[in-house]
Amino acid sequence: MKVDVFNLEGKKLREVELPAAIFEAPINVDLMHQAYQRQLANARLGTHDTKVRGEVAGGGAKPWKQKGTGRARQGSRRAAQWVGGGRIHTPHPRSYEQRMPKKMRHAALRSALSVKAKEAGVVVVDELAISEPKTKVMMQALNNLVGDKSALVVLPQKDQSYEVAMRTIGNLEDAKVLLASYLNIRDLFNYDKLVLPVKAIDALTANLG
Repeated sequence: MKVDVFNLEGKKLREVELPAAIFEAPINVDLMHQAYQRQLANARLGTHDTKVRGEVAGGGAKPWKQKGTGRARQGSRRAAQWVGGGRIHTPHPRSYEQRMPKKMRHAALRSALSVKAKEAGVVVVDELAISEPKTKVMMQALNNLVGDKSALVVLPQKDQSYEVAMRTIGNLEDAKVLLASYLNIRDLFNYDKLVLPVKAIDALTANLG
């Protein structure tokens, strides 16, 4: 699949061939859904907690004698039917972690990237190097590339361009920057356009090819 390569002014420079193994892979909706659900589950802290009857204050003495009062028998004010009593079948700290083999995660990413490419959601830029490290300059560059769409910018490695992008794109509400090695299916789905410098294509090929 051939796509246009733009500069930061939004002008077409040339064309580049996207690797078919990554951007024209078979689209597996079920696998993408599993990977997405796994990422959401793994992001949960699982720190929710409620107190059972052994953890609440009070209790000890029997509220009233077992027989002769005409009322229902009660053994403790810490029982769940009492106000301030312990809870039953309520949440306690747990891990929501889901496992997924690396090959399946990579296959899900290739499917998601293929969907993006099929929907013209991949924008290739020659180089993401702005004239000065200011949010206003980066915002104008992204507007030239994607218009009013949200953008996920993927960079090949940690270098000066990455540091500048982190400082400038980090201030934009509808844009995010990631390293190619940290590309994930949740961010791919959450942003309209995928902005790739030419060198990032090689990094994706090394990680997913």
